[in-house]
Amino acid sequence: VPEPFVYVPTVRARSVPDAQAIDAAARTLIEAQRPLIYAGQGVHYAEAWEELKQLAELLEAPVTTSLEGKSAFPETHPLSLGSGGVAMPASVYQHVQDADVIFGVGASFTSTGFGIRFPVDGKTFIHNTVDAMDVNKNIPTEHALIGDAKLTLAALSEAVSERLGGKPRGRWEEVVTRIKSQKDPWLQEWMPHLTSDQTPLDSYRVIWDLMHTVDVANTIITHDAGSPRDELSPFWQPVTPLSYIGWGKTTQLGYGLGLAMGAKMANPDKLCINMWGDAAIGMTGMDFETAVRERIPILSILMNNFSMAMEIPAMRLSDSKFHTTDISGNYAEFAKALGGYGERVTEPGEIVPAIKRGIAATLEGKPAMLEFVTTKEKAYSTFGRR
Repeated sequence: VPEPFVYVPTVRARSVPDAQAIDAAARTLIEAQRPLIYAGQGVHYAEAWEELKQLAELLEAPVTTSLEGKSAFPETHPLSLGSGGVAMPASVYQHVQDADVIFGVGASFTSTGFGIRFPVDGKTFIHNTVDAMDVNKNIPTEHALIGDAKLTLAALSEAVSERLGGKPRGRWEEVVTRIKSQKDPWLQEWMPHLTSDQTPLDSYRVIWDLMHTVDVANTIITHDAGSPRDELSPFWQPVTPLSYIGWGKTTQLGYGLGLAMGAKMANPDKLCINMWGDAAIGMTGMDFETAVRERIPILSILMNNFSMAMEIPAMRLSDSKFHTTDISGNYAEFAKALGGYGERVTEPGEIVPAIKRGIAATLEGKPAMLEFVTTKEKAYSTFGRR
């Protein structure tokens, strides 16, 4: 009879970059006129949120994140620019163009159509990653810091603090004023969408009302591929780590449903939301029944414009001949048929009350699907990407 299987946990090994490399990077950051910190998913893996905040405040450097790194830095912080992907706030785009030194921490800097496009001319890159294969893969790196993000940030803070005599650089007002001067006009430009009273509904109005109705600090949200990703990520402002499940590069439609279910199982006391469209629900919608059967009370926000609206510009001929982007369905009734809470919303004044009813259903242990009938017309904060 074979012996029972004995599981022996693997040893977790963390490394810190070479001391000389840390010192050289610290000197470069201090001497930079327009430093920028770009935080990736590795900050989450290393749980390096406080160390990131400490270094940013010491350098008085603006911070942006990748989609995967979103929520690593509170987006209500004066130094936050927001996150970058296909879509991004104006402050992210402008600071990426203007920075003279860019410090990527816990990031691969992989070139992708779904992330920030970093110009390289006239810029110095400092790259922290645990994988040496990332270095110089797509971005020319002057300072490579191979090691754990938490240990790297702590070592950099110590080196920077030592050089600065324990005090910040002394240009807080200048930096935060510049950030605000870019954020405020951009947000004002988008206010007609965010507060729109039109019908069919504007997706941005749904996002805006959702963010101002839920307790953001106790909410975990994820987008889906396509329009929901590019509509949600620039405007949602997470304030606590691991409260936004961003997936960059790309993956299949409908992936967000399972992510929200997993988040709820791991964090049963938090409101867990997935935001998706009518194409995504066609891929994985039946798994809403799994949430019902297994009593996983998520809140599912569905944007239904009866089309794959993002694809209309790319499929004009086939769409005109065969209506290839058209989709149909009453998904609120679908959710109810599977045993969950379902509600279709068509009027702007019903957005917030419906969200509150959906949250109430989740508190009673029932997954809820709110179907918002939205316009096919699409606008994205992409700065020439589309």
